[in-house]
Amino acid sequence: MTFKATLSLIKVPSILLVGLIYGAYVLIGGVIFWKLEGDLNQKDINRILANKRDVLTTYSCLNQNGLEAVAQVVQDASKVGLSLRGNRTTDGFWKFTSSAVFAATVVTTIGYGNISPSSTAGQIFCVFFALFGIPLNVVVLNKVGKYMLALGRAISEFLEKKTGRPKCTRFLVHLVSFVSGVVLFFIVPMLVFQMYEGWTYSQTIYYCFITLSTIGFGDFVADNNPDRRYPDWYSFIMASWIFFGLAWLALLINHGIDILERLNGYFKQRLGRKERSTKTETETTETPEADASEEEPPLPQ
Repeated sequence: MTFKATLSLIKVPSILLVGLIYGAYVLIGGVIFWKLEGDLNQKDINRILANKRDVLTTYSCLNQNGLEAVAQVVQDASKVGLSLRGNRTTDGFWKFTSSAVFAATVVTTIGYGNISPSSTAGQIFCVFFALFGIPLNVVVLNKVGKYMLALGRAISEFLEKKTGRPKCTRFLVHLVSFVSGVVLFFIVPMLVFQMYEGWTYSQTIYYCFITLSTIGFGDFVADNNPDRRYPDWYSFIMASWIFFGLAWLALLINHGIDILERLNGYFKQRLGRKERSTKTETETTETPEADASEEEPPLPQ
């Protein structure tokens, strides 16, 4: 008996099946991350502890309490965006451009975690700002996504009339749209971030996807290094990239969901056809036997 036939006999609810697949997917991901990062994390811990012993040995006047005090100063400085290298000062995180980018990360639910309001008034305002800003952001991104989709359809219909090949034209338009999105929201930002942040190409690609998917771990954040000087247009370009990139990636994810739903419907339809065909064949086989058994023997002459 095949797996599909077994499922049809068990009558597993679709929501339960999807839940089992989802849970298995998450657990498998957890195991892979554990194997990939667990040993490396332990090595990092051992290296940091060794560096701590070296610091206490090199600077004999510094005891454990003094080291903790220095570490607290470094931690507080990183929270406000202050560089401790040299004697120069910076504007910190809460300048206008950084504040605008922070507001964008709030309504888009990216939430890097590198910057957050510390005053009571700021925290209360952040709650209400997000309460109304997140639904507004969803509505605006939905509108922008629909306009992008409508533009693609208009271009596709125009080219279909010129070429007379609808399937080929739609495929090429979708392909060009996908490649253009990858270039605009991944390749170009990758080059910009590599230039101004000093990240590797793999780190920039990782940052782009983590940001546009609104995961926002906060381990890599652009326009966040107090030891670097950023141009005035940098924050504006970054905010624009986040907004339009979110719309494009959301549209791409919706296309992926649509494809998965169509595949699910296709396989369900095929499974239903097989079940009906099997049932019909069974009924056809059983009918002559039933007729033969019901046929009365002829009366003797």
